[in-house]
Amino acid sequence: MTATIDQKTELDRTRFFINGEWVEPKGTETRRQLEAATGELLGTAALGSDADINDAVGAARDALDNGPWGRSTAEERAEVMHRFSAALTARAEFTTSLVSRENGMPIGLSEAFNGSGPAGLLQMYAEIIKATPLETPRASQSGATIVRREPVGVVGAITPWNYPQALAMMKIAPALAAGCTMVLKPSPDTALDSYVFGDAAQEAGLPPGVLNIVLADREPGSALVSHPGVDKVAFTGSTAAGKAIGAECARSVRRVSLELGGKSAAIVLDDADLDVFLQGLGMASFMNNCQTCTTQSRILASRSRYNEVVDAVASFASGMVVGNPLDPAVTCGPMASEHHLKKVLGYIDIANNSDARLVAGGGRPSGLDGGFFVAPTVFADVSNNDRLAREEVFGPVIAVIPFDSDEEAIAIANDSEYGLAGSVWTADEERGINMARRIRTGTIGVNYYHIDLTAPFGGMKQSGLGREGGPEALDGYLEYKSIYVSASQLKG
Repeated sequence: MTATIDQKTELDRTRFFINGEWVEPKGTETRRQLEAATGELLGTAALGSDADINDAVGAARDALDNGPWGRSTAEERAEVMHRFSAALTARAEFTTSLVSRENGMPIGLSEAFNGSGPAGLLQMYAEIIKATPLETPRASQSGATIVRREPVGVVGAITPWNYPQALAMMKIAPALAAGCTMVLKPSPDTALDSYVFGDAAQEAGLPPGVLNIVLADREPGSALVSHPGVDKVAFTGSTAAGKAIGAECARSVRRVSLELGGKSAAIVLDDADLDVFLQGLGMASFMNNCQTCTTQSRILASRSRYNEVVDAVASFASGMVVGNPLDPAVTCGPMASEHHLKKVLGYIDIANNSDARLVAGGGRPSGLDGGFFVAPTVFADVSNNDRLAREEVFGPVIAVIPFDSDEEAIAIANDSEYGLAGSVWTADEERGINMARRIRTGTIGVNYYHIDLTAPFGGMKQSGLGREGGPEALDGYLEYKSIYVSASQLKG
């Protein structure tokens, strides 16, 4: 929703963070951020134009080419990153609540992913870069070669609304550690929380131009992707948008990493302990109101236990506490926006017009008409060819699909254009691990699914390119240079 500012709130943010300062926008377009649980005005933020993006890229380019960041030592960068982390920690309670109000994330989850998580990522990459040798001499036929790691350059980071702080920091932290400078373009669907990064960066003494933040919609986002001053694009979002970004980066031979959509499968084998399955179902399939790229929205159940699994999943969904995400008792908050609510309800209509059988939910919950709520919904007897099994809903709508053998379960799990997440539930962990090895997906759990940010995260097939998380994420922000020198450079 865009408009001119017509009502003031304490959360209005009408400037951009460029070159270490808060600057006035070049245009007049704004975004009215509505609170997901009430539909009422939360705050208003300026939306950037191509000109604002150009200013931000120029500041990042100048900071890279002429500033101290890229030439600083790993220890110097780590010191600033630790101060940045402390500044975010001081704001964590505010940020946690703000994001829950913006996108409906349950408050406990928001504390982990928007409160403490980003600060922890900064700390982690500060320590990783200190332990990473940036120059390594090797013997060569002609003398020696110094293999050097250098920052990839100016990074254009485009981030989504579902985990806005954590997913932005999964790009910011390794990029800063590597010595890159950045332009962050957050999603307008969470228009207000990204400003916390600018406030904290100023307090931490991050050099001007190293991190620049411009809230903008799609067209200025395209200008960032195609800008000649950008050396790498790091994107998290839909597969459709990722394809367009990847094509543009290919045309200009620009580095790109893409963390995209998913339609993941949770496989419940014939020997699974359903109590264990139900204990893990919230994180695997319902985390953040299913507004999560790793949502395992296809539950594949052994035919011999099929009715038992359907009943268990339906009971779990029906027992979820739907309401205002600021209430710690709530386990399913609203959708992030009205337009996203309509999309999710549209998929429920599609499933109702198929041969699938509705066993829980099926629309808006009673008594919650003011916000963007959907009742946790489960359909049984879904075919893997149905749209509900093929397309990413990004809301609490689950499909239960039967299978007759381990081989068929693997085939159904792999019969998807996506490959981001998954799980296997079984009393025999070795059986589960062996199945996990055969499923074409970037992450998969056996008897639980919790994302490990110290390990690489990313997808196969149309779920993306590259990896975030763990030490491996640094590779996406470093270039290798070989310097041919004399053998006198070899030491030890």
